[in-house]
Amino acid sequence: MKNDTTTVFLNFVLGALVIVGVVLAYFNMKDTRDLRYLNPQAMQANNFIVKIQALANDVAAYNAQAKSPELAKALQSISAHPTAH
Repeated sequence: MKNDTTTVFLNFVLGALVIVGVVLAYFNMKDTRDLRYLNPQAMQANNFIVKIQALANDVAAYNAQAKSPELAKALQSISAHPTAH
């Protein structure tokens, strides 16, 4: 009698672990698909940020040579807003 109870319990545990394994595999596949979809978009956004930072650096270098109050005000307003990294 003890053997039957132990076998039923272990089969129940095994079934539960199989179900949990299938659910975790599904979530893993879903997250991998989302990552593959979002990765190119993230790379585009990062490239855009790099280009904008390079432009801001060029504008700051230009403003150091040819003092312009409009550029100084624009650079000051940009530097007041921290980047969202």
